Amino acid sequence: MRERTSRAARRASECGGTDEGAPERGRRRSALLALLAPLAVALATGCGGNGSAGAQKDTAAGSAGAVAAPGPTAAAGAAAGAPAGAAAGATRPLRVVFLGTSLTAGLGLDPDSAYPALVQRKADSAGIPITVVNAGVSGETSAGALRRIDWVLREPVDVLVVETGANDGLRALRVDSTRANVAALLARARAARPAARLVLVQMEAPPNLGPDYTGRFRAMFPELARASGATLVPFLLEGVAGVARLNQGDGIHPNEAGARRVAATVWGALRPVLDSARTGAATAAGGGGGGTRAPG
Repeated sequence: MRERTSRAARRASECGGTDEGAPERGRRRSALLALLAPLAVALATGCGGNGSAGAQKDTAAGSAGAVAAPGPTAAAGAAAGAPAGAAAGATRPLRVVFLGTSLTAGLGLDPDSAYPALVQRKADSAGIPITVVNAGVSGETSAGALRRIDWVLREPVDVLVVETGANDGLRALRVDSTRANVAALLARARAARPAARLVLVQMEAPPNLGPDYTGRFRAMFPELARASGATLVPFLLEGVAGVARLNQGDGIHPNEAGARRVAATVWGALRPVLDSARTGAATAAGGGGGGTRAPG
């Protein structure tokens, strides 16, 4: 009997059936409610309480407005009535494509040491945004460049630098044929990309081919530049050709020091072209009608 009474008392105590456990249970319940109260408020706010939901909507709308609001440049353009893309058009990097032979490709050099890559660095240092594309192919003649030009022009081109003819001269190909190839190449570039700036690099024939051949070969480049409206770069290897310390072992292709000299020659003629192209791009972006440049 005493054992049954003890078991009943224990069950009553565990289930809260005695007066002795009531105060303790009350304290525990109060503490639990105190802990759960903030959570209940948070859940009510997230699940769409009227006031909280409205605050959330206002906050979201304010955040969206902050992201979409135009920056100072865009706002100034809008106030002036400029087209929305004017600022972007004026600052877009110019795409400068170098179409050339192994001299452009950088035969025997690390790609970062070829003169087009050095021109890119000079532009970066000058704060002129350009993207250089090296489209040099070793061993290519003017006929090969002409066959390739349509493929090169499939991508956008702001400035096309043409270095060709060196291998024609080394092979003593007919000057008239070289002239016809380069003329056709420049004409195709002008037709496909009328707004692009054309740049033609002066090349020279080996002196052992005689004064008649070398003279006609030399005169061909300025004549082609005038006829096509292209800017003429001085002889690519000026100050490099024939200087052993500036060339690789073959005596033809510049070494790293020679490539730096070549890049300086090209940059001197290219820098004004880039400045002009940037001005034209900014005018076109601003609606000034300067998008297409007439040959000149």
